Amino acid sequence: MVVSSRDVDLFERSRGRLEAIAYRLLGSAGDAEDAVQDTFLRWQAADRGLVETPEAWLTKVLTNVCLNQLTSARARRETYVGQWLPEPVLAGDRMLGPAETAEQRESVSFAVLTLLERLSPKERAVYVLREAFGYPHAEIAGILELSESNCQQIHHRAKQHVAGGRARVDTDAAAARKIVEEFLAATLSGDVEPLVKLLTDDAVSIADGGGQVPARTTPLVGALAIARLLRGISRPATFQRFIDGGSYAMHAAEVNGAPALLVTVDDRIVTAIALQVTADGIAGLHIQANPDKLGRLARHWAAGGEPLAENW
Repeated sequence: MVVSSRDVDLFERSRGRLEAIAYRLLGSAGDAEDAVQDTFLRWQAADRGLVETPEAWLTKVLTNVCLNQLTSARARRETYVGQWLPEPVLAGDRMLGPAETAEQRESVSFAVLTLLERLSPKERAVYVLREAFGYPHAEIAGILELSESNCQQIHHRAKQHVAGGRARVDTDAAAARKIVEEFLAATLSGDVEPLVKLLTDDAVSIADGGGQVPARTTPLVGALAIARLLRGISRPATFQRFIDGGSYAMHAAEVNGAPALLVTVDDRIVTAIALQVTADGIAGLHIQANPDKLGRLARHWAAGGEPLAENW
């Protein structure tokens, strides 16, 4: 069917919300964009005169497109090389969606997006639509073709799976930058003690290289173990070998609501390190180095001001 400009405008007004839902469901900005485009094609082919509530129709179609993608994604991740982490998204990117409540901000954190991988596709959909977007159970039940009571049970079960661990500390831009500066200074100090003091005793570092760049294939646990690894990697001679030469720098950023360091080589982002900050200290490092997952970050990033460190 021919799509009128009005129908295109209606879809475009929903695009940001659809992208934000899809990103939370899939953990991948690229896959989210594909799911939204697939939804547009179905909108284009639909008899739109029979659609009473376009927003509800689009949400239902998108959710089911994502559920289909999740089923195949789970199979792909069984053969994924090393640790899987979500694709990082910079602050201000509309794909992060609403951030008015603590639940909305938490729902897009690396920690929660990683935990969501443990859920079944329907559990993940119920959790995201309820926690991040506040859809009532009756509407979610309609989208997923469930009974309302079943939807409530699934939501309760999903929350139990995702709950646990220390709660993140929300930080404003100034506080986030200070945390990143302190973390980097400790990392480059040449001594493990400053880093150990910043990390919680049971801190966890997870790195995703996707089999394309060197990265630990298992999580590293414990403040001292993480500090020793970071000290070793950050030594100039070691770091230069690790990045294969070039001019390198560290920049402060905010990724998925967390303070972050961006590592650049010749102004190209090669790694994003998100810090999971809690009241007890830095409880987690989520290190994304898979080049396939840095494209959107690179497109939206514009270096502002002087780097925190370069060619040390």
